[in-house]
Order: sequence, then structure tokens, then C-alpha cells
Amino acid sequence: MIRNSLSVLIALLLLTLSATGRAQDCVDFKWDVTSERALFAAAATPLPAGTTPKTAPSVLLNHLYELKLMPQEQVTFAVSPAKKAPKPESHAGIVSFKLPARGSYRIAIDMPFWIDVVSDGALVAAKDFQGQRGCSAPHKIVEFELNGTRPFFLQLSDAAPDSVRLTITAAPARKL
Repeated sequence: MIRNSLSVLIALLLLTLSATGRAQDCVDFKWDVTSERALFAAAATPLPAGTTPKTAPSVLLNHLYELKLMPQEQVTFAVSPAKKAPKPESHAGIVSFKLPARGSYRIAIDMPFWIDVVSDGALVAAKDFQGQRGCSAPHKIVEFELNGTRPFFLQLSDAAPDSVRLTITAAPARKL
């Protein structure tokens, strides 16, 4: 009886230490990701991603979504993704978003996906990116300098999972 209780206690302690280590890994970004971490701690709104620009649903800033994706061969992108050779059986999807003002914005996701932003029929070059292996709250953040308030397309591609948690936030001013 005591031996079983001790085994259970040790297992619980190891699980707690393992979870604590993962949580600490998630805060090792070089940027201030307080906003993204807070959003990823909340419940996500489920939303099917579009398979064409015309079917792309609109997403809001500062909101966490759980996007349902489709097999990549069923998605027609606004512009061909920058990553030309997707893995077999990859999933993809498209959403649109509008901005309140021009500036630096971040796309944060919980899985290793390829992220492209499309503006006026062209890919927008990423300003910077970061990721944390073993972390899903978030896993990867890509920052873009986006000009204008018109609708943009966000294209996700080249990933094995058929869903992704995603948020778009304004990047805080960087401290020198």
C-alpha cells in the first residue's frame, strides 16, 4: 500500500516538473510576448478556414481562433505560398483580416506551419520571426510590417495537423 502510494506520488511529481519545464520553455522568447501568451491561455473560437480567397472568413485582432484546415491540394491560394514544396499530406487554409492602422503586426500559431501574408496580390516579406520547440502557447510568431488598413489574406500551409490555433496582434514597441 505504501509502496503504491509512493509510486503515485513520484509519478505526479515527475509530471509536475515536466509541465513546469515546458511552461518555462514557452516564455523564452526574445520579444515581449505577454499579449500572445494571454490570448493562448484563453478558449479558442472554432472557425473553418477558407479554401479560396472568396471563402476566407474574416478574423479579428487580439482574438484566439482554432482554424479547421483542409488538405493543401484542395486549397487555392491568393498567391502561391513562399514555400514551394509542401510535405505530402499537408494541410492549409486562408483567412482575411483588416487593420486599424499601418504598423508591425504578429501572427502567432501553436504548430509549425508556413505563414504568408498577402497584400495587393503579392506576398509581404516577414520582418522577423521566432519559435519555441516543445511549446504550443504559442509555438511560432512571425512579425510583418503591414501598410494600410485594407483587407489582407493570411495563408497557412505545409503542416501535418488539420487544425491550428492562431492569433494576430499589434507588435509592442521594441525597447533598445
